[in-house]
Amino acid sequence: MEQKLWVEKYRPKSIQECILPQQLKDTFQQFVDDKNIPNLLLTGSAGTGKTSVAKAMCNELGADYIVINGSMKGNIDTLRNEIQSFASTVSLAGGRKYVILDEADYLNPQSTQPALRNFMEEFSRNCGFILTCNFRNRIIDPLHSRCSVVDFRIHSGSKPRVAAELYRRAKTILESEGVTYDDKVVAEVVKKYFPDFRRTLNQLQFYGSDKSIDSGILSLLSDSVLDTLVGYLKEKNFTKMRTWVGENTDNDPQVIFRKIYDTANKNVKEGSIPNLILILADYQYKSAFVADAEVNLVACLTEIMMKVDFK
Repeated sequence: MEQKLWVEKYRPKSIQECILPQQLKDTFQQFVDDKNIPNLLLTGSAGTGKTSVAKAMCNELGADYIVINGSMKGNIDTLRNEIQSFASTVSLAGGRKYVILDEADYLNPQSTQPALRNFMEEFSRNCGFILTCNFRNRIIDPLHSRCSVVDFRIHSGSKPRVAAELYRRAKTILESEGVTYDDKVVAEVVKKYFPDFRRTLNQLQFYGSDKSIDSGILSLLSDSVLDTLVGYLKEKNFTKMRTWVGENTDNDPQVIFRKIYDTANKNVKEGSIPNLILILADYQYKSAFVADAEVNLVACLTEIMMKVDFK
């Protein structure tokens, strides 16, 4: 029997269950209390709860909704057919229906996004739209103007409370799944992936597959592992770099990208830092589409090795 992903099994059913800064939670709760969700553009980094919030609002209102992934179904005809099929019928629940369009920033800004604007106008009487994106600047202005934009960025004043809530939720889920754990290790996992709750849960599910999470996994989380990789990049040693990637498949490529970025000042010559950032951004974007994440990571590290000057 296939095991259900924890991110789906424990997805919040209401706004109050969502892990958010209080100001954001109050904003979304007001939409629910008013029984009126405007067209929304939810923007912020991956795993911060944008899709969960959209679903939770619809669930609380008892509204019919459909979820379309923009990175997988970004073709104009596919998008039109799915939206038209859903939005052109009357809701059995009697209220407005909602299209939740995930990763709308992956839609083509020259063709698909303008078409989406037209769909929003065509079906506005019967249907509301909730768009999510990681990169707000990739959404065309006409879509911005038709939506209320909500930024999921967690400001410094809210981080301790949100991180603490994420830590408590993670422990509750581990206990529900019968996984024994070391408090300090769970705290380290939360710290490493914060504010990406989805990645945190995915990693805890992976680490807890044998029903125990202990200090043995800390070696996977340590900076010393990355230092070894940086050494291979400095040496331009492709064979050792590729072996390192194969031996560290437990590490999410996105985390590796981020750690290389965070340690750029320490490891990279100042004149090469802009080039490093452009390479990382390019491959981070590509990672949403590639079939083999390991090959994409090796390609990224190879380009860094050839084009970036290390200290």
